[in-house]
Parts: sequence; structure tokens; C-alpha cells
Amino acid sequence: MSWAVEEWKEGLSPRVLQKIQELESQVDKLKKERQQRQFQLESLEAALQKQKQKVVENEKNEAATLKRENQSLMELCDNLEKAKQKISHDLQVKESQVNIQSGQLNSSKKDIERLEQEVKR
Repeated sequence: MSWAVEEWKEGLSPRVLQKIQELESQVDKLKKERQQRQFQLESLEAALQKQKQKVVENEKNEAATLKRENQSLMELCDNLEKAKQKISHDLQVKESQVNIQSGQLNSSKKDIERLEQEVKR
């Protein structure tokens, strides 16, 4: 079949044949270059897809980690709030006890003063 492809060149001048050969050579060179660039493009696209997948995976992992950390911090805040409320309640109870004992102390001091006055009489 290659003889049919070459048949159209019969009867052409050597200069024209040389020019045709140069052009065919250039076409072959450009085809090879195109194939190489196509391969590079496909390789780069594959690498890009792989990189995108890594980024998505990393983002999912980071989101999950942040979600767990957030949950942990919320639990810690809840525990601290409960502890604060308990301490506040305990403080109120103790202040109440101090006030009661302070009243009892004042009452006892008055009783002592009264008794001392009676003893002096």
C-alpha cells in the first residue's frame, strides 16, 4: 500500500521531492512532539488528580480531627461550668455557715458582757 501513497510523487522534480521529504519529516517530528506533549499532559493530569485526592483526604481528616477536638473542648467547658457551679454553691453554703456562726459569736459576746455586768453588781 505504501507504493500507492508514493505514486502521486512520480514525475515531480527532485527539488519538489526534497521539499516534500522535508515537509513529511517535519510532520513526523511534529507528530512525535505532539505525542510527547500529550503524554506529558496526561501525566500531569493524573498527578493533578492524585494531588486533588490527597488534598480532599487531608481536609476530611483535618475536619474530623477538629470536630473531635471541638467536642472534647465542649465537654471540658461543660465539666468546668459544673465544677464552677458546685464551688459557687459550696461557697454560698460556707458563707451562710460563717454568718450563722458570726451571729452566734455576737450573741455569746453579748451574753458574756451581760453576765460580766451581773457579776460586777
